[in-house]
Amino acid sequence: MDKQGYRKYLTDRENPIPEEEIVETIKMVEKFEKFLKQFDKTLETATGEEVEKFAKVLIEEGNNTYINFAALSRYAYFVKNMNLFLPVLGIFDGAEVMNVLRERLNEHVGDDVRDKILPEKDLPPLGMPDKEKMKVTRAIVKRMQKTLNPEDCRKILADVAHGLPRDFRRGEREKYLEAGSINEYLKRKRADAIAELEKHRDDGTLFFNQYITHEVVDYVKSRPDVLSGERRGNTIYHTKIPYMVQEFLDASDERMKRYYACHCAWARESILDDEVDVSADFCHCSGGFTKQPWEAALDQPLEYEMVKSVLKGDLECSFIIHLPEDLEQS
Repeated sequence: MDKQGYRKYLTDRENPIPEEEIVETIKMVEKFEKFLKQFDKTLETATGEEVEKFAKVLIEEGNNTYINFAALSRYAYFVKNMNLFLPVLGIFDGAEVMNVLRERLNEHVGDDVRDKILPEKDLPPLGMPDKEKMKVTRAIVKRMQKTLNPEDCRKILADVAHGLPRDFRRGEREKYLEAGSINEYLKRKRADAIAELEKHRDDGTLFFNQYITHEVVDYVKSRPDVLSGERRGNTIYHTKIPYMVQEFLDASDERMKRYYACHCAWARESILDDEVDVSADFCHCSGGFTKQPWEAALDQPLEYEMVKSVLKGDLECSFIIHLPEDLEQS
C-alpha cells in the first residue's frame, strides 16, 4: 500500500478528509490488503469477488460502515483499479432504499403494519451481496402485496423514490421558473443532460457507474425519451437510460439487455435467476424517482403510470408522467 501517496490524495482533494478519518481509512485499506493475500491478490488486482467476501467479514464483525467501504473505494480510485472501485461503489447504490421504505411504511400505514412487513431486525446490512438483496426484496414485496391493497403498495413504493431525500430536487423549481414554460424547461433539461454525457465522454470520467462512449451519446441523442424525457401531449414519456448503456447496446441476448438496463441493485440479479422472481410492483420505486424532478419543478404532486419494466420482460423501463391540465399549452 502506498500510504504516502494515498495520504496526499486524501488531503489534496477539493474536500480534504479529516486527519482522524485518514488514520482509520489507512487501517481499513491495510486490513483489506492483508485479507487479499489469501487469494494471491493485491489492491491493484482485487475485484468484486474479493469485495463481496470481505464485506461478509465486515458484516460479521459489525464493521460494515459507510466510512470503511468508502476507504476501499477511495483507494481503488487512487490506484485506478476500476475492477475494485465499481463493485465497492455498487455497495452504496440504493443502500438506503430499505431503510427509507421502512420509514414510508410507518408514515403511510403506521408502525404495527410496518413491523409486520419490514421489522427493524430484517433490515439488510450494508454490504449485502446483490444476489441476496433480490431475495430480501421478493419477500418484502410479497408481504406488502399480502397486507396492503395495490394502491397503497404503489403509493408507498413511489414515495421511496430510490431512497433519495424528498428535497433532493429542490433546485428544479428555480430552473423551471427561469425557463418560463414546460417546453423550454424540458429543452434546457435535455441540453444539459447531453452536455453532461459528452463531458464525461471527452474527459474519460464516470457517469455514475459507467464510462460514456460516442455510441452511448449517439444512442441517447436518438432517443428523446431517454434520460430527460419527451413531451407527448400533456404528458412526459420518460425511458430510463440503461444502467450500463454500452453493454446494453452490445448485448444480443434479450435477458442480458434487460439486466444491463436495470438500475435496481435490489432486483437486478433476479433477471438472471430462474428461481427468484421479483415483482415489477417494486419498480414503482423508480416511478417515484422519475417523477420527482417534475414535482419539484411544478411544486405539486403528479400522477404517473408504469408503461414498461424489465422485471415484466420489457427491454427497458418507461414511465408516463401526467402534467397539470392548465399547463397543456405552455
